[in-house]
Amino acid sequence: MSVSVEPTSVDPSGNNPSEALRPHAETAFADELAALAAQDDRPRPARWRMSPWAVATYLLGGSLADGTVITPKYVGPRRIVEVAVTTLATDRALLLLGVPGTAKTWVSEHLAAAISGDSTLLVQGTAGTPEEAIRYGWNYAQLLAHGPSRDALVPSPVMRAMAEGMTARIEELTRIPADVQDTLITILSEKTLPIPELGQEVQAVRGFNVIATANDRDRGVNDLSSALRRRFNTVVLPLPESADAEVDIVARRVDQIGRSLDLPTAPDGIDEIRRVVTVFRELRDGVTADGRTKVKSPSGTLSTAEAISVVTNGLALAAHFGDGVLRPSDVAAGILGAVVRDPSADRVIWQEYLEAVVRERDGWKDFYRACREVSA
Repeated sequence: MSVSVEPTSVDPSGNNPSEALRPHAETAFADELAALAAQDDRPRPARWRMSPWAVATYLLGGSLADGTVITPKYVGPRRIVEVAVTTLATDRALLLLGVPGTAKTWVSEHLAAAISGDSTLLVQGTAGTPEEAIRYGWNYAQLLAHGPSRDALVPSPVMRAMAEGMTARIEELTRIPADVQDTLITILSEKTLPIPELGQEVQAVRGFNVIATANDRDRGVNDLSSALRRRFNTVVLPLPESADAEVDIVARRVDQIGRSLDLPTAPDGIDEIRRVVTVFRELRDGVTADGRTKVKSPSGTLSTAEAISVVTNGLALAAHFGDGVLRPSDVAAGILGAVVRDPSADRVIWQEYLEAVVRERDGWKDFYRACREVSA
């Protein structure tokens, strides 16, 4: 016997989505999604809002026949996005793997928004994530009053996605305890979620799939079993290949975040963005951009996401406590906080980098002085 799960579309917060500090992708980019769907005449998998080609265009950006510009959501190899999208068009689940800050969550959200029109069917993985977060729970007041029943059952985001033919998202899969992870095996292989208490089951309808993300620096935390890993097609999201690509990513995201926070546009801010990206890449790679000087790498990841955070914070400093122009003094403290995670070892690495690289670099004197000041 199968059981249906009624869809729910009520905003639990009661807030106006347009007033949200960080709108969901399907809200923030509603116009682009609508324009793509309207002009998309290619075949669509069951219950997809648009074709795989349109989903890839939404993520990678492009221009439509009517002149509508689709902004890039992901800057990286096109083939990675194409493989991810085609995986979701099959019955294979998708695992996005990469170091912190490689846009795994960002890509996951936008894929779900483009495919299902809803990116909120989300399970956040932690060391304390229970089995109920993936399968289902119970309304204990109803359970005690009437015993196990359909009304007492509380569906998980995964159960809802199965019943509605939607895309479920699982963040930080490897942080979830191994025995809880393995509850996904039957769901992904049999496309069925048994409910033994009711003698029923939920069968996934066409359109259902799962996107999971995992941090490859967490290997050894809760490694996936071989049985579960076989149920996923793994796509590795790399760090940006070039400094120019990373600068472009940071500039785009800082502009989007700045507009959402009503921060003024910083004139000539691209110079400081490039400087932050250069510092992060050199410390991350262990060598300067020209390949002439080896440097030690600190314990932090110094990801693109952290560069975005440093620049956004610097932009806020410039807007509220400066003249609106992004300067070295606005980003210096943020860089220090990102680099020096281990106060003893990382501080030494940072000081050596300042003296051996930054101090000797033409046009970086103001940046050197600002970093020295906050490092003192």
